[in-house]
Amino acid sequence: MEFKHISVLAEEVIKGLNIKPGSLYIDGTLGGGGHSLKILEAGGRLLAVDRDEEALAAAGERLSSYNNKTLVHGNFKDIKQILSEQGEPGADGILLDLGVSSYQLDNGGRGFSYNYDAPLDMRMDRTDSLTAYDVVNGYSEEELFRVIRDYGEERWAKRIASFIINERKLSPIKTTFELNTVIKKAIPKAARQDGGHPSKRTFQAIRIEVNNELNILEKAVEDMADVLNPGGRLCIINFHSLEDRIVKTTFKRLNNPCTCPREFPVCVCGKKPVIKIITKKPVTAGEDELKDNNRAHSAKLRIAEKI
Repeated sequence: MEFKHISVLAEEVIKGLNIKPGSLYIDGTLGGGGHSLKILEAGGRLLAVDRDEEALAAAGERLSSYNNKTLVHGNFKDIKQILSEQGEPGADGILLDLGVSSYQLDNGGRGFSYNYDAPLDMRMDRTDSLTAYDVVNGYSEEELFRVIRDYGEERWAKRIASFIINERKLSPIKTTFELNTVIKKAIPKAARQDGGHPSKRTFQAIRIEVNNELNILEKAVEDMADVLNPGGRLCIINFHSLEDRIVKTTFKRLNNPCTCPREFPVCVCGKKPVIKIITKKPVTAGEDELKDNNRAHSAKLRIAEKI
């Protein structure tokens, strides 16, 4: 399948990375390769990472005319190990474009989208063992409730979990459309009129659980700040409040790591700032981009610089 992907906030990312020709830049979420292409066009050396082998293959074709690149199948949470294996001591810029890619959503067979009937999968890395089928058919009612409530921020999480349990007692829930049907039954008709597709939040929650997206983020941001060279930039695009909260909080802590009690007149813990925050408020898409790319509506870009 061809990647049909418009990179979100592409110009803002390149400006934020402040690219110096010949220096190393990491795209920790390669996806369709749009941001990586911009890095290469600006003269940067590229180390691109993705969990999805299909993404790596397709983006590799797109970037084939450039030699100063290395593509790695891996997870951005392992950035220190990946850099070490490549013999690189550090980087001058790192980009993360979080969440599911347009390609993964549009590839109906992967099970990410409630708009296509497919087996429940949702793995970004198909070498991982846990699938959406395992979550939907194997988790307890309490575990399902927690996932849907915490990761989907779904007000009907308890009913949806209960309906899933009752449905799978009759037979396993195997496909996206079967799960859609259960969710639709669980959410009262009046409540289904608002907020888009009734399955949106539950599918997001299950995808986050399958790919462990939120649990790895805080430590990954810390590690990325650690491997940046002084003056290097970290650019992170996120698409929902759960990710944004983690990125914002981690940036603040790295900017002011002091653990001294507030009543102390001066810092005695000795912890020094690791980064300075470039974007006091997140960068969002302009009107022109919003017209051309629906995915940009919820995108927020936060930028920090290594001290």
